[in-house]
Amino acid sequence: MSFSSPLWLFALALVPATLAAYIYARRRSRRYAIRFPAVATLQLADAATPSWRRHLPALLALAALAALGVALARPHLSYRAAVDRASTMLVTDHSGSMAAGDVQPSRLAAAQHAANTFIDQLPSAVRVGAIAFSDSPDAVQGPVSNHGAAREIIDGQTANGATATGDALELALQLLHGSDSKHPPSAIILLSDGAANAGLDAVSVARQAGHDRIPVYTVALGTPDGTLPNPDPLGPPISVPPDPELMQEIAQVSGGRAFTAQSAGELSTIYKHLGTQLGSVTRKREVTSEFAVGGLVLLLLAAATSTRWSPRLP
Repeated sequence: MSFSSPLWLFALALVPATLAAYIYARRRSRRYAIRFPAVATLQLADAATPSWRRHLPALLALAALAALGVALARPHLSYRAAVDRASTMLVTDHSGSMAAGDVQPSRLAAAQHAANTFIDQLPSAVRVGAIAFSDSPDAVQGPVSNHGAAREIIDGQTANGATATGDALELALQLLHGSDSKHPPSAIILLSDGAANAGLDAVSVARQAGHDRIPVYTVALGTPDGTLPNPDPLGPPISVPPDPELMQEIAQVSGGRAFTAQSAGELSTIYKHLGTQLGSVTRKREVTSEFAVGGLVLLLLAAATSTRWSPRLP
């Protein structure tokens, strides 16, 4: 909860002050009750009323004071709402190292499953595109409302080739800028498992994305021990560790966030989180009237219970 006029919250200090004054007044009235001529009669009348009823009007009045103090501060509640319009690009590396089995059943298979999980989280109003790349972007779908088109790109990949991360990011930017103006760019989701070793400089492209206010969320997939079989039967396995430092830099200069996944479960969790995050926006709703009405109702209840349950002389 946030407040437009938070200084009014200092009014809440009146609540404990009033409570202390009420307790003091009650104790003082008992100390000097002997001075009143009808003490015995009042005690009989007061004894007929349960103790909690005698204090209820004061407690209701204090609650009313607190509610009205909060109302004066103009409170707002934050909530997540589905985005009305947005365009998102999924950019997935399917270079040869994606065949590594350190992420079961393979890096590529885990990436495909996670990308579909991401799409599952998006509202239908969000336009989704996809790029699959290795030596260059070789399968492309611009942002469209038909999410099935992006799924076809994702599911049709085969691990082979080098890693032209910069070229894929550049194309994703072009597609987002060229999409329907009613669906403003939202973000790029980049998954890769190795160092960019072909094409444009990925960090320079990411810096341009940040200038265009299009964050790139990166996922470095794989473990440091990931390997591929050596084509030479007598040679050692080929090491294919991920490059989280590059992915971190891409995310940082673009205003996005970097993730590292070393298992299929971690990858699916990341993509599910991103789908929920990018498929909704945080909005605020003012709830001043609710607190004001609640305070007035509590005041009326305090007045009513005070009249009904106050002790009366016979």
